[in-house]
Amino acid sequence: MPSVARAVAEIVEKRPFLEEALATEIVNYSYLAELLKPDVENEIGRGVKLSAIIMALRRLGESLKGGFVGTTPIKFKGSDITVKSGIFELTVPRTESSLRSVPKLYGIVDFSKGDFLTVTQGLYEITILSNSKYKVKIGELFGKAVEANTIGKLASVTVKIPKEAVGEVGAIYMLIKALSWNNINIVEIVSTFTELTFIIREGDTGRAFNSLMGLVDEQQ
Repeated sequence: MPSVARAVAEIVEKRPFLEEALATEIVNYSYLAELLKPDVENEIGRGVKLSAIIMALRRLGESLKGGFVGTTPIKFKGSDITVKSGIFELTVPRTESSLRSVPKLYGIVDFSKGDFLTVTQGLYEITILSNSKYKVKIGELFGKAVEANTIGKLASVTVKIPKEAVGEVGAIYMLIKALSWNNINIVEIVSTFTELTFIIREGDTGRAFNSLMGLVDEQQ
């Protein structure tokens, strides 16, 4: 049977934003304890005093401070943000046949018109992101069962990040947090040395752009 402290820690660990709230001391401990009380009691199998949960939350917050990344010395001032809509995603098994088809993608997409293409090879899958107008042609390259592994109505939001951000703890986290705090689901993340591209739902494009611009503007 876990202790109150252990139960509280395990519950909070599953909710990253609670960890941040505790580490930065922006939480009402009494209110949070009341919210967590049913879960804590269910976890340890008996009734628990509210004061015990509050104490556990305070101690957990203190322990989180040391390892929490809340800010980063990297500044995004002047970073370019580029948005492209009308993107679709296709995921296929990584087979000899699909690997042979990948090079043919570059003969379909017209990069001179600013069209979009990324290819990510995993251990067992290949994911292709490109403009929706190429969906049929790209699908024909990979044969059957393509439709079941396709996501449409996506958009890309690309942030040009400073070179000094490479290897800097917290830089990418700040961008992801800006989106997550505004309840924007990130479907995929694609990166190069100084570009970070978030693939999101088209309906979230405006809020995503404003969220990231807000991060850039506050560092002007």
